[in-house]
Amino acid sequence: IHISLFPPSNACIGRYILNMQITSCGHTYQRCLGDFYVLFNPWCADDPVYMDNQAHREEYVLNEHGILYEGVHKHITSRPWHFGQFEDGILDICLKILDMGASYHHGSDRDHCWRNDPVHVSMVVNHMISSHTTNSIMKIPESNDYLKGTKPFSWNGSIPILQQWYNGRCRPVRYGYCGSLASVMCTVMRCLGIPSRVVTNFCFPCSIENPLGINEVFDCTGKNLCGKDKLWRYHCWNESWMARRDLNQCCGDWQCLDPTPLETGRGSACSGPTWVRSIREGELDLDYDGPHMFSRVNSNYVGWLSQNNAKKTKFFCDAWPCGQHLITKGVGSEQFEDITGAYKYELGSVKNKEAYYRAYRRIHPGYCNASNCHIERELSSLKNPFLSDSGINMRLKMANCPMYGEDVQLHWLLENLRGENKNLKFNLSAQIITYSGCPMDQFWKDSVNVTLGPREVKKIPLCISYSQYGPYLCDHNIVKVVAVSDPECGEVLMVSRDIVINRPPVIVKLLSQPRLKVPCTAEISFCNPLQEDMKNCVMTLEGCGLFKEPMTIDLGTLASNQQARTIVEFTPYRLGSHRLLANFGCHKF
Repeated sequence: IHISLFPPSNACIGRYILNMQITSCGHTYQRCLGDFYVLFNPWCADDPVYMDNQAHREEYVLNEHGILYEGVHKHITSRPWHFGQFEDGILDICLKILDMGASYHHGSDRDHCWRNDPVHVSMVVNHMISSHTTNSIMKIPESNDYLKGTKPFSWNGSIPILQQWYNGRCRPVRYGYCGSLASVMCTVMRCLGIPSRVVTNFCFPCSIENPLGINEVFDCTGKNLCGKDKLWRYHCWNESWMARRDLNQCCGDWQCLDPTPLETGRGSACSGPTWVRSIREGELDLDYDGPHMFSRVNSNYVGWLSQNNAKKTKFFCDAWPCGQHLITKGVGSEQFEDITGAYKYELGSVKNKEAYYRAYRRIHPGYCNASNCHIERELSSLKNPFLSDSGINMRLKMANCPMYGEDVQLHWLLENLRGENKNLKFNLSAQIITYSGCPMDQFWKDSVNVTLGPREVKKIPLCISYSQYGPYLCDHNIVKVVAVSDPECGEVLMVSRDIVINRPPVIVKLLSQPRLKVPCTAEISFCNPLQEDMKNCVMTLEGCGLFKEPMTIDLGTLASNQQARTIVEFTPYRLGSHRLLANFGCHKF
């Protein structure tokens, strides 16, 4: 007997048991024929997650390899990530996540009726990643103390995280950050059949008091002071493709889901799903968490100088607008795709302003009947004046692309726009900044007197040695350099630059051609570029279809300029496109 099953497009996803009942001579017999899984189907035109582009289905459903984009908007870095949605046991773990999070929206999961709706499924998964009180998949560290867990940036893929959660009685894995949270969610969604991708937003505001404004405060030396607001250098979230029946959508579109719990003024919570197009149009009444998502790509930056008498003064500065660069991995490519236009119209365009006014009235009810001119005047009063308004133009330009162990070289460019001399005194500062905008140690200070003749352009070289910044980097490889004019000289001018210190590369070289179930060897090499020893050196290797679990190699201590080479053997256990990932860690990072 051959049995074919055709589940309807509105069937609930999950694991089913197939029983056969036979009645003969007044007796009934039951036999279990086995079990099967029903998932969302992006190949089926009647399914709410239907995606009609085959190349997109291959990228957003079938591809197990991804790329995370990090760094700062002027220096974007990338690193590979293994989603591994087709690894053995991952589907059962994903269904366990739905079981554990079922009560989030529905109180009871007895009828499973919500499991045919990708909107509700995505909300449950989103909540379970890091917002569940006791059984969330991953925990974010409250400080920079990782002694009770794994360093957040040391993960190479989703599989070890999901397996550790499942085997550890569904207790949160310590620790993760926004990139690993969004990537784990992408793995779960792809495994369940929902097309998904990880998005990175550069210059991401996190403000509690003013949803559409972000404030950074500096002292007269240029030190960034820790305040309530945080300007994240980048932030990762997830996009999933589905037709929103609750919004009467007949076709699928991208929905934004942010699994990282962020402070909203009403407590810490994840966000979404939010229709990406509603963010661009400023239609915030349509959707879940629309105001929060809109503010994260449209907030205005304001920089302040805090003086000894607690008085705060606005800088003359050229601020980079928040949310002006959103990217994701390109389809069938190793390069990124700029998707900023999906979230907002071109800055300054008529449509951009109309969407902003529409959202402003929704976020600030006191302005619901205000004219566009009234809102524009209010916004102008909050912004920093431009540097050009003071008659001076300034910028910090990189002279090199520094790696760990190398000095940071910059050119400080100043231009006098006026016809008279300018005599200014500047205080210079450098400090470590975490990716989430938390200011750390200020390790360098200097002061410079600058004289500019009429219309003069001057270039001043700046150098920060490794011996100055090296002891403070740790896991945070972003340095903020600031130049602030002395308030006694009149108008307070400020220019800043975020600098990414690149980590030394790990070289992977295959020594034989990989074949299914045939041992293969690879050479992994790493060179210590520092003028000091690297202690507690560890190499972690991972690869879907290559290693059943991550391989850890203890390298001990590496002397200055010493190169470590190690040969590893592995046996590919399933067909497909595989990628071997190697991650190096030591007491420095």
